[in-house]
This record gives sequence, structure tokens and C-alpha cells, in this order.
Amino acid sequence: SKRPSWCSMNTSSRITVLALATIVVLAAACGTVERQALPSQPTPLAEQSTTLPAPIADAGSFTTFADASLLMPTEAASTGLDGDVVLSRASGPFVGILADDDQQVWKTDFSKRTVPPEEIQQVGRTRDSIPTIDSPKFIAINNADEWLGDREPVIVLKVGSEARAYPIQIMIWHEIVNDTVGGVPVVVTFCPLCNSAVTFDRGLDGVVYDFGVSGFLRHSDLIMWDRQTETWWQQLTGEAIVGQLSGEHLTLRLSSILSYADFKAAHPSATVLSRETGFDRPYGDNPYVGYDDADSPPHLFQGDPDGRLMPKERVVAINLGKETLALPFSILEQERVVEHRLSEQDIVVFYKPGTQSALDAESISQSRDVGATGVFSSVLDGQKLTFGLSGDRFTDGETGSTWNISGQAIDGPMLGRSLTPIPHGNHFWFAWAAFYPETKVYAGR
Repeated sequence: SKRPSWCSMNTSSRITVLALATIVVLAAACGTVERQALPSQPTPLAEQSTTLPAPIADAGSFTTFADASLLMPTEAASTGLDGDVVLSRASGPFVGILADDDQQVWKTDFSKRTVPPEEIQQVGRTRDSIPTIDSPKFIAINNADEWLGDREPVIVLKVGSEARAYPIQIMIWHEIVNDTVGGVPVVVTFCPLCNSAVTFDRGLDGVVYDFGVSGFLRHSDLIMWDRQTETWWQQLTGEAIVGQLSGEHLTLRLSSILSYADFKAAHPSATVLSRETGFDRPYGDNPYVGYDDADSPPHLFQGDPDGRLMPKERVVAINLGKETLALPFSILEQERVVEHRLSEQDIVVFYKPGTQSALDAESISQSRDVGATGVFSSVLDGQKLTFGLSGDRFTDGETGSTWNISGQAIDGPMLGRSLTPIPHGNHFWFAWAAFYPETKVYAGR
């Protein structure tokens, strides 16, 4: 018989499906891994070891999406024998997570926070129930070709002359990769519930931090924690929201979601994150089948999503200067090239079909096409270029050069030149609007 679609399910059925999906992810994550002591003090950048701590994967039960409880402020937190904050369901200011030994010690300074506790929700039973990749291995493109389809989505990161691809089919099971690219410590992140792929520097004020999955969400978005100060960080914004470093911001790194084919075309000598992660996962499978139906409600989102667009409409999300802008994919699919002026800068947005969703079918390689985008300054060497579409090719009217989705000139007088990229994300609308409610929405020509 035909499997019911996400659209045809009622709210109860959707919650059940998401609960089961989360059980798959978290149960797979709860392997037996020996606990390792966490550093008690941040490591100076000059002394940072290239060997990161192993992820903490606590065995035992966990709380699923279906019965996740809202965190509410209560009485002052109790303290452990060593003065550490011990969180349990009866102590606050946050409702805590019960580990397999009935308590979990957080050294987080909960007296410092920038957000109301009631905005934070419990998802996992323990921190790092979804294990991060802390010692990533990379392989050549010809080796990745054996298991990675050309239309599958990858997170593309280039630092200096070094470019890497992080397949979403791996990221969806781990959400965080602590890495060093081009000599720069970075954290590559992906939150499936928000479809948000964001990369940051791990260095802050001369200290390198290692990040894990906290087991908490805010506005449905992943909350990370650092293993040095145990501060909690918002994945979509890079802001420290609870703990010693509250109010600090990680530095955003340029990264984007492209098809594997477009990544290879732009960076033929680059490397790809290997499936040899140290964990046994069904890479290539999507544990969130049907989740990206645009008009379906986001899960674990408090309040009403911004009604200007459908909740899970994909948008090109740009935060530039003092202005924010969201461009719906539904419009970009029609226009393909959008020229805009934002914060007194001339920008151009390219849209290209040919990149699959990671949150549609059971197998990512069989998922529907949602396309990919690139955002760039339209000024090169002081000259304002105007762009259009010639067939399926992006061209500029001033030189007649042809450009690819990565902003590289691949033909014409500008051959070999590159446009300056503008930081952006391809997030679900509800998430972007929750963190940037003042954002403007592009309505089309």
C-alpha cells in the first residue's frame, strides 16, 4: 500500500513520526563510549592540541521529541559535592537531563544568560546523545564518488586555498564537526529541524573551543555547548546564550549548501568528509522523512511562526550590515537571478536547480530537487556588473562572461576571476524569522 505523505498526516501522526525519527538518531548515537574527562580550563590557541576529546555518548534512556518537556525557571540550582551545578528534573533554573546515573553534572554558570529559560526546550536525555565528529577524516573526490551522488547536498567550506565538502548524509547524523581547515580551527554545523548549515571559527580571544550537542533546542534550533567552559551556544546565530561566555559571538565563516557535482566543478582537487567517522550509522538514509513539507508546522517551536511565508519555505537568508533579507526559493526558482541593494551594497543572488533535499525521501539520493543558491557582491574591481540568465548559464552584461553557482567565471573575458561571496544561509523560514523578526522578505520583481 502507498505510504501516507507528511501533508496527509494529522498533527498527532506527525509528532509520532518525528518522535520515531529522533529515537532512531539518538538510539544510534547511544553506543558504549568510554567517558573522558573534560578540560577544566580553556586551552590557549598556541597550546591547542590537534587531538580533540572523544565525544561523550551516554548510554541509557533518553527523552524523545514526543514527550520533551519545556524548561521553566524554578528555584536556584543545587550543587554537587565539588560545587558543580547538578541539574535534575527537580532543580533549576533549568529543568535538567537525567543521565544513566540519574544525574548529569553541568559546570555551566547558569547565573549568566541572555535569553529567558522558558525559550529553551529539552530534547535529548544526555548531552552528546548525538555524537559529534571530533577527528574527521577526508578522502579524495574519486573515492567519495563511490557512495556520494552528484545531486546530493554538501556543505562547502573554503579557508584560504583549502576547500572541503561535508555531505549532509553524514552531517544529519552528527550535526557538528570540529575541524581545522587551512590552519584555522572551525566548527561545521547542521540543524536538521531548521535546515540550517552554519560554520564558525572555533577560536575566540586566543582560545580554541570544542563543541558538542547539548540536548536542548531554542526556537527548534540546535543549542551547542563548548567542552571548555560548558557555555551554551545558539547554532543559527553563533551567540553564547547561557554560561560564562554569554553575550559572546563566534565569527561566521563563509559556507554554503551546494550539490556534490557543483562542488566538484568548483574545487576539483578538494577533499570530502569520509564515512569513516568511528560510528556505525546508515549514512545516506534520512531519519526525518517528509519533514521539509513547506506548509507543515515546525516541530518543538513555541508560539506561532511568522505568517509572511509558509513555515518551512526555504529562504536565502542574508544578514548584512544593519539589514536582513529573506528571498524565498519559490520565487528564486522562477527568477533564477536577483539583483538587489542591501545595506548600501550591490548584491546578486544566483539560483540553480539540481541539488536534492536532505529531508524528503527515505534515501537522500532519491529526494526531490530543491536547488541551491549563491550570493555575491556584484561589484568586481570597482565595476558594477549586471547579471542575467542565458539559457541555463549566468552571464554578465558588461563582459559577456559566464559564471557558475560558486561565483567563478568559467568562460569569457573574466575567465578565472571570482565574485566576492556574501555570507548567507538556506534556512527554513520559521527559524530565520524567529531569530531575525525584523527581516524583510523579497516579493519578486
